[in-house]
Formats: sequence, C-alpha cells, structure tokens
Amino acid sequence: MSHVTFAGCLCVFLVLAFPVLMSAQTPDTSKLGLVGDRFKPLTFDHMTPEQKKMTMNLLSGERRGMGGPFNVLLRSPEMGDQAQKLGAQVRFHSSLSPRLNEMAIIITARYWTAQYEWTAHKRAALQAGLSPAIVDAIANRKRPASMQADEEILYNFANELLETKHVSDTAFNAAVKTFGEKGVVDLVGVMGYYQLVSMILNVDRYPLGAGEQPELKPELK
Repeated sequence: MSHVTFAGCLCVFLVLAFPVLMSAQTPDTSKLGLVGDRFKPLTFDHMTPEQKKMTMNLLSGERRGMGGPFNVLLRSPEMGDQAQKLGAQVRFHSSLSPRLNEMAIIITARYWTAQYEWTAHKRAALQAGLSPAIVDAIANRKRPASMQADEEILYNFANELLETKHVSDTAFNAAVKTFGEKGVVDLVGVMGYYQLVSMILNVDRYPLGAGEQPELKPELK
C-alpha cells in the first residue's frame, strides 16, 4: 500500500470513528434520572455551572449515574462534588474487600433506617458474597448467629461505634490486627460517608424504585 493510500485510509477511518469516540466520551445529560421528594429533580439545562461540573464528574466517573443523594447534593455543588469523590473512594477503592465494605454500609443504613440505601446495598452485599442470613439479621437489628472471623470483627467494631459512639480496646485491637490501620480508617470512612448519605436520603424522603417496598421496620421508641 502506498504512503498516499495509507494516509487516505487513515483519514477516512478517523472521520468515521470521531463521532463514535466523542459519543463514548461525552456523557448524555438529556436523561439524568434524578429523583427526589422534598428536593425536586433538577434538569441539566437549568443547572448552574458548578452544578453542571459536578454532574459531568459523576457521569464520567465510576458510578455512571446519579441515583441516591446526588440530586440533593447538587444544591451545594462545591460540597457535593467533594462528597461524591469521597464516596467513590470509600466504595470502590477501599482496602476492605467488597464483602466487608458492603457489610459496613448496610449496618450503617440499618442504623439510620435509610430505606433506599438499604435496598441498593443489600443487593450489592449479597452479590459480594455476604450471607443472606447475616443480611437478614442486620435488617432485624440482631447480632448474626454465624459470621466469618473477619465479619465478626467488623460487626463488633461498627456496631459499637454506632451504638455507643466509642470503640472498646478489644474491638479496636482486633480490627487493627485483621484489617491494619489503613483498613480501620477505611472502615470509619465508609461508615461516615454513608451516614451522610443516610441523613440526606431521610431528609429528602427519597423514594424507592417502582414496585419496591420498604424492607426495614421503623425503630421502636
């Protein structure tokens, strides 16, 4: 093939491929799928530049979507954008395994009776290999009867922290021995982030998906 012919073919390829490459790189902002109750869903055309920046960061990030707290967080996009970056870190890049990370998330969701968070992360926890019996026990605010050693250590730490606002030396030392200091900080981080998410969802009265019913019973006073 001559140099001229090769160059011509390359130009044709680039012309044909460019629209496809651009569509793959540019998120679709026409249907954001934002949902809310007290905070009405926003549309991209009516967003401020800061809100659009946060939206594009979400759509081009690992989530590829905007369900959950982000319709509310867009009301304070500077804070919201930082929060979503923290959320991506603690969810997708934790030193804890997905099974343990999701366990920590659903323990937090149950503590706050955050129905949407529970429904979404219950599925994720089961997919990550957490036992259905453990998920059911957490849903009912009961200590799971049978746990793997690392699950029991995580449960003790997370439950003490939420219920007493402190962690005993026994629970702390066991967590550091099992997960390392980085793992303990990652555990506290994911619980802290999902407490923020839980509060946002509960304040908004964020609705469940079509056909879904609340799974968590309200806390008795």
